[in-house]
Amino acid sequence: MNRMLYVYKSMLDKLQNVPITTGRRTSVIFLLLVLMMGSLFFSRAILSISMISFVTLSFFHSSFKEHIRQFFASPLLWGMSLLFFFPLVSGLWSGDKKAWLEIVQIKLPLLFLPLAFAAAFKLSGKQWAGLAYLFIAFVTAGTIWSMFHYAADTATINESYLRAKSLVTPLENDHVRFSWLISVAVLLCGKLIYVKRNCERKIAVALSVVLLWLVVFLHILAARTGLFSFYIIMGVVAAWLIYKKLRWYYGIALLVTLLALPFIAYRVLPTFHNRVQYFNYDLGFFKETHYLPGANDAVRVISLKAGYGVMKKSPVSGVGFGDIFTATKEWYGVHYTQMKEADKIYPSSEWLIYGAGCGIQGLLAFTLVMLIPFLMRTHTALAWRILNLIAPCSFLFDIGLEVQFGVFIYSFVVLCWWKWMNDKKM
Repeated sequence: MNRMLYVYKSMLDKLQNVPITTGRRTSVIFLLLVLMMGSLFFSRAILSISMISFVTLSFFHSSFKEHIRQFFASPLLWGMSLLFFFPLVSGLWSGDKKAWLEIVQIKLPLLFLPLAFAAAFKLSGKQWAGLAYLFIAFVTAGTIWSMFHYAADTATINESYLRAKSLVTPLENDHVRFSWLISVAVLLCGKLIYVKRNCERKIAVALSVVLLWLVVFLHILAARTGLFSFYIIMGVVAAWLIYKKLRWYYGIALLVTLLALPFIAYRVLPTFHNRVQYFNYDLGFFKETHYLPGANDAVRVISLKAGYGVMKKSPVSGVGFGDIFTATKEWYGVHYTQMKEADKIYPSSEWLIYGAGCGIQGLLAFTLVMLIPFLMRTHTALAWRILNLIAPCSFLFDIGLEVQFGVFIYSFVVLCWWKWMNDKKM
């Protein structure tokens, strides 16, 4: 570790006076982006070190004023940082300072990564393409790794899907975040296939094979966040093809395929079949929001009611991010006295998290941040808008910004895509 820190310090010393747009500095930034992306699947420690290095290197230049001006000139960048500052400020009225500090630490990438991406570094088209291919490769390798675990004990894993369990996945078994990454990889594959379809047909064919596998794996994994995002992507693309009258028959065919996929998966894939069976079992409790110990969907719906109840109790300022869980548990204690401690969870929606923590102003700020990408002009607007549609949709019934992987994945993916899409040499 000491050797690594020494090398890191030496590298920064050498680059301190190198302009941020030079090839040497840009190459190091590219390598750090690759390291961040790869370490997401392998090591939290390396992920933290590479992210800190990237942020530090982004500020090691003499054009500091221009850097900050660029940050405030981009609504996407300062908007994303609001997702950090609202929880930070809520510490003024949070009673549980320890919980508040832990939350603020988790959300630090929402401040530092936008600041780092405001730097004037500019990767080449080949470098951006390389990052895109590596991202797809990492995700695909992760799905194959999961399938090895699945093949080792197929019967047990199939049966576990009747009890709301799931396949072992990368990201320390965070199947929700991993499934969303797969949906992003599907979107990226589709974009690259469209770009390469005429000039590099072999690459387009290879990407098509990977895309088909990722779609199959999404249905094997049967994680609703990833599946929901995938169907949004395909539905929007189909509607766009029909609306623009660009090979509209492809759009019709895609819609028909989307309608058929769930039925095929239900009959062919045991995990998907059992997930649907469990959902049907849980559906009655889900509709009535009756409490059933361990019932995943019903507990989530109850948690949404709890989040709304907490926000309604303190609509102006909220209870503070440090006290959200305490206030939510108090609500459970009043309205669901029989609820087990293990089922007392945070409100299962980022909108309600920000509403409970900072009141109506927090809810509105979160909504604004989610809308900003749709108000921007960028190259290849369709892919950008789809990405920023599946991100907030994933936050409707999930709290991805309250966990380290979720915070990093959201900020890193959106900011990389933004930087890439605004490069005219893509």
